[in-house]
Amino acid sequence: MYGVCGCCGALRPRYKRLVDNIFPEDPEDGLVKTNMEKLTFYALSAPEKLDRIGAYLSERLIRDVGRHRYGYVCIAMEALDQLLMACHCQSINLFVESFLKMVAKLLESEKPNLQILGTNSFVKFANIEEDTPSYHRSYDFFVSRFSEMCHSSHDDLEIKTKIRMSGIKGLQGVVRKTVNDELQANIWDPQHMDKIVPSLLFNLQHVEEAESRSPSPLQAPEKEKESPAELAERCLRELLGRAAFGNIKNAIKPVLIHLDNHSLWEPKVFAIRCFKIIMYSIQPQHSHLVIQQLLGHLDANSRSAATVRAGIVEVLSEAAVIAATGSVGPTVLEMFNTLLRQLRLSIDYALTGSYDGAVSLGTKIIKEHEERMFQEAVIKTVGSFATTLPTYQRSEVILFIMSKVPLPSLHQAVDTGRTGENRNRLTQIMLLKSLLQVSTGFQCNNMMSALPSNFLDRLLSTALMEDAEIRLFVLEILISFIDRHGNRHKFSTISTLSDISVLKLKVDKCSRQDTVFMKKHSQQLYRHIYLSCKEETNVQKHYEALYGLLALISIELANEEVVVDLIRLVLAVQDVAQVNEENLPVYNRCALYALGAAYLNLISQLTTVPAFCQHIHEVIETRKKEAPYMLPEDVFVERPRLSQNLDGVVIELLFRQSKISEVLGGSGYNSDRLCLPYIPQLTDEDRLSKRRSIGETISLQVEVESRNSPEKEERVPAEEITYETLKKAIVDSVAVEEQERERRRQVVEKFQKAPFEEIAAHCGARASLLQSKLNQIFEITIRPPPSPSGTITAAYGQPQNHSIPVYEMKFPDLCVY
Repeated sequence: MYGVCGCCGALRPRYKRLVDNIFPEDPEDGLVKTNMEKLTFYALSAPEKLDRIGAYLSERLIRDVGRHRYGYVCIAMEALDQLLMACHCQSINLFVESFLKMVAKLLESEKPNLQILGTNSFVKFANIEEDTPSYHRSYDFFVSRFSEMCHSSHDDLEIKTKIRMSGIKGLQGVVRKTVNDELQANIWDPQHMDKIVPSLLFNLQHVEEAESRSPSPLQAPEKEKESPAELAERCLRELLGRAAFGNIKNAIKPVLIHLDNHSLWEPKVFAIRCFKIIMYSIQPQHSHLVIQQLLGHLDANSRSAATVRAGIVEVLSEAAVIAATGSVGPTVLEMFNTLLRQLRLSIDYALTGSYDGAVSLGTKIIKEHEERMFQEAVIKTVGSFATTLPTYQRSEVILFIMSKVPLPSLHQAVDTGRTGENRNRLTQIMLLKSLLQVSTGFQCNNMMSALPSNFLDRLLSTALMEDAEIRLFVLEILISFIDRHGNRHKFSTISTLSDISVLKLKVDKCSRQDTVFMKKHSQQLYRHIYLSCKEETNVQKHYEALYGLLALISIELANEEVVVDLIRLVLAVQDVAQVNEENLPVYNRCALYALGAAYLNLISQLTTVPAFCQHIHEVIETRKKEAPYMLPEDVFVERPRLSQNLDGVVIELLFRQSKISEVLGGSGYNSDRLCLPYIPQLTDEDRLSKRRSIGETISLQVEVESRNSPEKEERVPAEEITYETLKKAIVDSVAVEEQERERRRQVVEKFQKAPFEEIAAHCGARASLLQSKLNQIFEITIRPPPSPSGTITAAYGQPQNHSIPVYEMKFPDLCVY
């Protein structure tokens, strides 16, 4: 019966006859449109026949493919496409299964044209929104096949380009069809992402090959439109743009693996381009997930070559800057912690020469210059990311970095030995470089917030280090914090300008917060500036930084009291060069003279006191004629012109404290304070410097105690300060200094040579005296105030031996708490 129906066309089912009628005798004539319209009408009228129509079309297509009748294959696919576009009934799922079976058959073919034909049909199908869901449809084959087409290596360049573009379009169609349908197979699973993402990156990677072809100007737009690289980038952006919070990790991990497998971190151009695409495509609130992935990958590659780690850090830098415009969230300190940890590891690698701390036959030798390149990349990343953070987060980062700087204090252990010292030094330098990057351009109206006490104490402690490079970094960091109006570059060179108006300085009135800051920390700053000036290892950059720091304090944080103290400080620096107790080289002494001249020239014009300006000008002119080696124009040059003998400098070449106090006192400045020579406040920070012995440190402490003791204060007569007394003090200053120097020598000698019992007894007596004074202070401060009832007041103003506790006092009824 069935054989008879198969032979007699009139007895065949109607849907088969309608399907057969759409095929012409000559395939070159194309689809018979009138018969196609009849088939479409029949499918819409009898939707239950749609699955049979699809099955029959699939049967014919498979037969035509086997017989190489490719014209009829194209007609069958065109008919399937039209039916698919027209029909949206509930039976569409069965028809789709036949359709996907035919598409798969075409994709399996070795003919590029059939592969492209099948891909185009699948893309049309992917753009259709189905009315009914499908619970059992699978796209695993299509993901694999389209990914394979993306890696086509056909001999013909044009055909290869078409196949790759078809593969990219197919993957794009799979993503569109499945990404928003929860009932479909999860396209975000690693098994799918590990095929889709590398395929897109592979075509992005070969953009240079596409650009190497030089089409004519008329063909250029068409070629650019058909570029696989651009299509892959568009598809990747669409894929990442659809990624939800939980899918970011699966989408980013294949990118990292692809860059590892193809060694694309070292040129880092392609890696940076990939992550720029990623960061600009994902939702802003997901940015921190990408940063976390990169940080984890950096940790995983901590033993990789320095060039690989440097590439990852460069990519991290670019990604972090983009992420900072969105939401970085809690990853800020995590990122800096990871970078600083990698910095310390790199220092260890450079010192040991291997990744495992010991060099053996199988150990990979590390190149020091590559590690240095990686360290510079980390520092650059720290700075570039910090500049994008808001002020409060930037302050937290600054404190965080400073807390990682190893200091030889009692509260922080440091490495010992030769290798340990090198490791500590390199770590200090790298972390201070990072801190300098973060502080550059830092704007904060309140200096108390910009330089809190705990941060400033640690930072200034590093200023006492022996290493000249570390001290220079500290000075530059302080300058970055204090400079809030961009005046820093105007003091890059030290000079004695006759008119500072050419500098066009931006000067604002010192705010109340700045005044409070200077009242609290000014003596600490002055002390470190003074000690920095006395360093024998200073070079021109140190003096330039010191000059810039003094100038910026005068502009940003100065009131009358600060100006007076800064003048006293600079005059004390002049005395250091004149007396030369530290046995400084000739260059250092000339540099201190020149530094004082440049600063006093600046501050005199800022204060606009004519007599002060005149005195400074006279001394500078005298130096120009008789001692040019005491001016910055002759000292801070490539070939300094120095004097071989600086002993016995005449008073006309020096800035006189008596004269300055006289002229400034007449303009309202505190002349009494100006007359006092500056003496730095010595604290226990000296133990951080490693340059003083224990005996010297103790002697300095004893000296300060003896200077500040009440017995000494009682011996000072309260006499009126006049011009004659000041003149007498200046004349006798040399003798006083000799006595003071001799007393210091005796104290140092005593603590270095005296028996331990004698030193212990002396210190015990001092401690007993201090304890008695503290007991008196505590007794005064903890005594309760007199009772409101007035029952505890003694006669003649003498206090009684007991007092009423606060909780037993009776307060008036009007006191409401």
